[in-house]
Amino acid sequence: MSSAFVPGSQQRYLRACMVCSIVQTHARFLRDGCPNCETFLGLANSSDAVQECTSQVFEGLITLADPTTSWVARWQRLEGCVSGVYAVKVVGTVSETP
Repeated sequence: MSSAFVPGSQQRYLRACMVCSIVQTHARFLRDGCPNCETFLGLANSSDAVQECTSQVFEGLITLADPTTSWVARWQRLEGCVSGVYAVKVVGTVSETP
């Protein structure tokens, strides 16, 4: 498992998934996709999909260690998601595919 640490010089490349709100770098979304939504978003190896389904505009960060017992996970509707860093609010909408 790779580290979730993001050096300060890379923070400007952070993006949030518009479906589940997980925050990762553009490069990580491109390499690994979204750990929660990959089965239906297909972000891995698709720069266009990463641009369309993630946003650089988000507010607040939540570190979620145990989504099964966290009241914050329930409050943010993140039960069933993987542990990680999530945005409190993501600005943008996923466009529908034809």
